[in-house]
Amino acid sequence: MIGLFDRLSRPFLRALDPEDAHRLAIKALRIMPIAKAPADGDELAVRAFGLKFPNPIGLAAGFDKNAEVPDALLRLGFGFVEVGTVTPRPQSGNPRPRLFRLESDQAVINRLGFNNEGAAAVHMRLAARRGVSPNTPGLRDLQQANALDDLLARVIDARERTRSRTGPTPILLKIAPDLTLSELDDVVGIARKRRVDGMIVGNTTITRPGSLRDRSKTREQGGLSGRPLFKLSTRMLAETFVRAEGAFPVVGVGGIDSGATAIAKIKAGATLLQLYSALVYHGIGLVSEIKADLTAALKRGHRNSLASMVGSDAAAITAESWPG
Repeated sequence: MIGLFDRLSRPFLRALDPEDAHRLAIKALRIMPIAKAPADGDELAVRAFGLKFPNPIGLAAGFDKNAEVPDALLRLGFGFVEVGTVTPRPQSGNPRPRLFRLESDQAVINRLGFNNEGAAAVHMRLAARRGVSPNTPGLRDLQQANALDDLLARVIDARERTRSRTGPTPILLKIAPDLTLSELDDVVGIARKRRVDGMIVGNTTITRPGSLRDRSKTREQGGLSGRPLFKLSTRMLAETFVRAEGAFPVVGVGGIDSGATAIAKIKAGATLLQLYSALVYHGIGLVSEIKADLTAALKRGHRNSLASMVGSDAAAITAESWPG
């Protein structure tokens, strides 16, 4: 039923203001009965951060900002769901309009500004779940070495102080793909020193590739996501993977819109994957399509798991010319 609804509703939702369409999609997931997607094959299972994931395809941050529909999204076939971004107190974010589709580029620009209901509301929803508990001024400055080192130290200290109540909690560091390689050296070095559990590469980009065709919206401020981000984010993923030297797993994000791009991310160094913008243009059926392509790729390569593919192309990618 959800597949039929997705196909029928997508043209309607694309005709609406992007933020209104997003809100309507959340409401639909809250009220519609959603059958659980077929179980994934063992070959797609992934272990990372001390956790087991049924498949490597996750939903990136930004869709379920307030943890309203994580279970519905998991039933659609995602291997994991990232909620948020969540801030300590509720905030309204930037003035609208603040979300823009670049239809001809299959991309999105957002300057939402962390609009969310606050940590208390999100915590209450997550605690009730069956017994389990970028566009913001100055945000990217936290990637500078001194600020990042201090931030990670404080986060890790907070985790250790609450460990007796919450158990082990993985900490992942998410970075933008706009870092210089020198800055990336510092970031990965600090992540390794502080022993984070993983990194996510990468967030949206503030750059505007010359290949963008929807020129009318490229002047909008905000982070660019979607297909145009793929080459840059994949290069930064490979650069991060080789610098990490196996110290922690890396999550690949940015421009994944097919089985081929998902496989390319894994070979560049991604243990897990996340997508979001591609769903605007391809619908929820994309998740099952990617999983089918991953299974087919494993069979062609006579592999038993995705782990053997992770990072197989990373060194070669870092030797290529920088993506334009």
